[in-house]
Amino acid sequence: MIASIDNDMCTRRALGAYLHSSGARANALLAMSGADTDAKGRRYVVLRDGSIDICAVYRVRNDGKLKRLQRWPAEVG
Repeated sequence: MIASIDNDMCTRRALGAYLHSSGARANALLAMSGADTDAKGRRYVVLRDGSIDICAVYRVRNDGKLKRLQRWPAEVG
């Protein structure tokens, strides 16, 4: 139960960071979805436009902070 709450919080924080980033539109959240995934022992939050295109990928660091990635592992995408 706590893990799912933590995952949901990371997704919400990633959506907020994406919304505040340059080039993000306020209405982009209407069709956006997020998912917390695990690859190679690291946690990532993947934001998608609808269900196909990846808009942003954030890595969840050990201290809980999010880092937006320019390139991400193929397992995430």
